[in-house]
Amino acid sequence: MSEKHFFKKIALKLNIDEKQVDATVSLLDEGATIPFISRYRKEMTGSLDEVQVANVRDEIERLRALEKRRDVIMESIESQGKLTPELIAQLRAAETVSALEDIYLPYKPKRRTRATIAREKGLEPLAQMIFEQGKFDVEAEAGKYIAADDSTTVSATSVDEALSGARDIIAEWINETAEARDKIRHLFKRSATVKSKVLRGKEEAGEKFKDYFDWEENLMGCPSHRLLAIRRGESEEVLSIHIAPPEEEAIDILVNQFVKTNNSTSAQVRLAIDDAYNRMMQSSIESEMRMMTKELADEKAIQVFADNLRELMLASPLGQKAILAIDPGFRTGCKVVALDKQGKLLEDTVIYPHEQNKIFQTKQVILAFCAKHNLEAIAIGNGTAGRETETFVRSIEELPKDINIIMVNESGASIYSASDVAREEFPDKDITVRGAVSIGRRLADPLAELVKIDAKSIGVGQYQHDVDQYELKKKLDEVVESCVNKVGVEVNTASKELLTYVSGLGAVLARNIVAYRNENGPFKSRKELLKVPRMGDKAYEQAAGFLRIAKGKNPLDKSAVHPESYVIVEKMAADLNCTVEQLMSEKEFRKQISLQKYVTEKVGLPTLTDIMNELDKPGRDPRKSFEVFKFDDSVHEMKDLRIGMKLPGIVTNVTNFGAFVDIGVHQDGLVHVSQLSNTFVSDPNSVVKVQQQVMVTVTEVDVQRKRIALSMKDNIVPQTTSSSKPSSNNTNKKGSPAGKAGKVEEPANDFASQLAALKDKFK
Repeated sequence: MSEKHFFKKIALKLNIDEKQVDATVSLLDEGATIPFISRYRKEMTGSLDEVQVANVRDEIERLRALEKRRDVIMESIESQGKLTPELIAQLRAAETVSALEDIYLPYKPKRRTRATIAREKGLEPLAQMIFEQGKFDVEAEAGKYIAADDSTTVSATSVDEALSGARDIIAEWINETAEARDKIRHLFKRSATVKSKVLRGKEEAGEKFKDYFDWEENLMGCPSHRLLAIRRGESEEVLSIHIAPPEEEAIDILVNQFVKTNNSTSAQVRLAIDDAYNRMMQSSIESEMRMMTKELADEKAIQVFADNLRELMLASPLGQKAILAIDPGFRTGCKVVALDKQGKLLEDTVIYPHEQNKIFQTKQVILAFCAKHNLEAIAIGNGTAGRETETFVRSIEELPKDINIIMVNESGASIYSASDVAREEFPDKDITVRGAVSIGRRLADPLAELVKIDAKSIGVGQYQHDVDQYELKKKLDEVVESCVNKVGVEVNTASKELLTYVSGLGAVLARNIVAYRNENGPFKSRKELLKVPRMGDKAYEQAAGFLRIAKGKNPLDKSAVHPESYVIVEKMAADLNCTVEQLMSEKEFRKQISLQKYVTEKVGLPTLTDIMNELDKPGRDPRKSFEVFKFDDSVHEMKDLRIGMKLPGIVTNVTNFGAFVDIGVHQDGLVHVSQLSNTFVSDPNSVVKVQQQVMVTVTEVDVQRKRIALSMKDNIVPQTTSSSKPSSNNTNKKGSPAGKAGKVEEPANDFASQLAALKDKFK
């Protein structure tokens, strides 16, 4: 069957045109990447951005999976000889996997059940009579199904057994009725609560889950981070979880659907309804709800991680500077490395700034390194001894005033230092030297350094180990790819790790590019990339626009103008009687260009506008300019904090329940979502971003538990805040502690609104 019928559904859901969907799906099927499609195929897609292209991809994948499952189900039913035109119509009309499975349930091969045993005893005719709820003596009719003493026929041995078997068959019919299951499913979404209880004897071992020892909350209102926390308690065998609506409401729904009269037969149907719900339907729908809400909670947690990672990857680079990088430490000293402007390791040593008898010697080493290598900045890791080391370095009066001293978030540096990538790069250096190099390079160019680390190790997000690891990796890889291609890559200096994420390349081509570069010297033009082994036309098309050659033969090679558009720029230059280089360097020439003149069937104003922007600032870096940040000198440890202090800080992590801020005391403080702004905030990411510099007020300090509560109310935050009004609190938590540092909750609003949307993604 043609997929054209999918395009209308996707277009309606995403509020875009069918032609945009058709073109995007075609490009994706041809192997085009999301960055390439959104950047260089705007005329085809109607200028869809990366998020919209990704949404189209996700929807077509979902619909294809649904169609594949539909075909399997139809083949199964057909093999049983039960595929009627009516059933085909029902299956064709089903728009979700759950709807398909409900229709398929009566035909699905199943293990031997109580209903199966009852049928073997010949009780199905009795069940049918009872289910029709006519007027007859139920017990007398059931007596007809009792086997005679000398009979060898398998049958009931008593009236009660016959009626029980008939009810087992009826219960199975009720459970397998698609309409009934759908009604109960909607009841779960409307009224179900999630309850957690501590398992007997696990109170002490599960102390960290104490808040959930006796917890009850509306399922629709349960925030994703709390649902993941409760599920973690269950997986660690501390908590038990039960999800269900009021049983009376569920039974009433089924009674209204299946009970037709008020006689002895309907009484048997009522008993069958109780059995069907409590023995089969409730647990089955509960499993669906668990899967559905887990998928949504995963989706939200993964998105939080992805948003944070994007901000971290696109953090402002210091740029090509000669850097002194220090990996701080007390007992073993601080590892120091000197890096040139390209990040090459020049020299390394160890200093001991925290040993009284070695202070003078340490100062001399730092000064000598700065003079010898013409260093322009000092990067200090923010881990153990970081603030103390920063204070020491700032105390060196002889340091040139133009050398910036900058604290660097070293999350993941230890992962890199022990990795195969680091061992390959520095085989003769120990892990502490590699870690110091990573800190320095991260200051110069966060993106180029962070791609060498497994994104999951960077530590920005929430419950990352509890979510679907495949989906997490897929999403984070997409984020890294998006960031790398947004910034662009200098092909003659990039590491193979960075090149791996360039559109159309991958690990093999990245390795081949580096090998070719090492053997033949720097690339002189983009066209030369076609000489790289395994670099075909398709890969070149996808990658070329994102690869830069700063000193190439063609001045356009340093820009984001795709080689396929060079002819347009050359025609512009020819029309103005100037060179391409003059067109790029002299604004007066560009002012004379009328874009409409160069519009063709394949090239429209979106692409021409992008070209002009690139000619204006070739290969411009979209990242913000670097700003030097400095912690308050009066605080170095938690014991230095006082309630009411206003301090500068850097946001290190944003979650659904608030933001964590580094204020320079080796322990991040939490700005709960309720403390982010004077107005209601539904999404912390709308107020703060990872790496953002903020001012915070200390509201609570718990040294023993290492918890710091902060507030950003009445402080200036240079981000857009939400003006929405807060929703009412619809939780039913028993004994919820309020106002304690670290006791965090999220307004329960957007989780519920997404459940319905997730239903048709449910697999």
